Amino acid sequence: MFAYIVRRGLYAIPIMLGTVFLLFFLFNFAGDDPALVKAGKHATAESIATIRAEMGLDQPWYVQYGNLLSQIARFDFGRSWNTNLKITDMVAEGAGTSFSLTFPAFIMSTLLSMIIGIFVAFKRGTIIDKTIVTIAVGMQSISVLVYILAGQYFLAYKMGWFPISGYEPGIFERWGYFALPWVIWLFLAVAPEMRFYRTVFLDEMYQDYVRTAKSKGLDTKTIMFRHVLRNALIPILTNLIISLPFLILGSLLLESFFGIPGLGGLVVKAIANGDRPVIYALTVLGTIAYVIFNLLSDIMYAVVDPRVQLK
Repeated sequence: MFAYIVRRGLYAIPIMLGTVFLLFFLFNFAGDDPALVKAGKHATAESIATIRAEMGLDQPWYVQYGNLLSQIARFDFGRSWNTNLKITDMVAEGAGTSFSLTFPAFIMSTLLSMIIGIFVAFKRGTIIDKTIVTIAVGMQSISVLVYILAGQYFLAYKMGWFPISGYEPGIFERWGYFALPWVIWLFLAVAPEMRFYRTVFLDEMYQDYVRTAKSKGLDTKTIMFRHVLRNALIPILTNLIISLPFLILGSLLLESFFGIPGLGGLVVKAIANGDRPVIYALTVLGTIAYVIFNLLSDIMYAVVDPRVQLK
């Protein structure tokens, strides 16, 4: 197991280098000149040159790339071009806010979708199953923006059940502003997750061991929760663990529309302002998180199923 973890960790190095180089190439050779954007349309050549020197853009591309790799190795991403704040502080503050928004919503949507998934799998082929699946497909067909705007207009503005937008940094004060984003998250996540879990459970329900358990006289509850759910853990764990990095990175649209200062909103502002160091930092951290949790999912396979051998 230790050798496998070390080997997978070494595999992550070229992935990281490739991601950083691709991002660097896109910004330096395919994007706009950030110095020209920051200086404005009527800036002089001297002011543009000064800004380029301040940003370090006057150096050769290989020097810039080396500086970027050095920053990543030290986990010191410098300062934001837009706010001049230290990026590590911005990320740390935004990550806590994003995680406090996304993690409770993720837990609620996962539990609800698993319960519904087991129920409709057991009712496969009935009118209940067909109705719930049809509703889920219809919900998936609706744009995310429709849910957000409809929730803000009807639930917040018309009925006054929730704040339309806003945020309080206090650990207890923030939850009132998170309530409506959580409701919208459930509408967005439950439908596709329920269909995924339904498929997973159906794949297991028609295996030979289920027929054997039924022939031994085991009741349906025991079969579903002691046997089917246990054998379905590998795809379930994959789905859950791979989702965790995205929880840390936040929700772009929810944070933007509801004025929540998490990493999702930080990404949107960085892209709008051409804040390249912030985009570099968030992309690299997202890649690291994805690699780590992908490795964790592989390790969990061996924990829940001894038949899986890590080689």
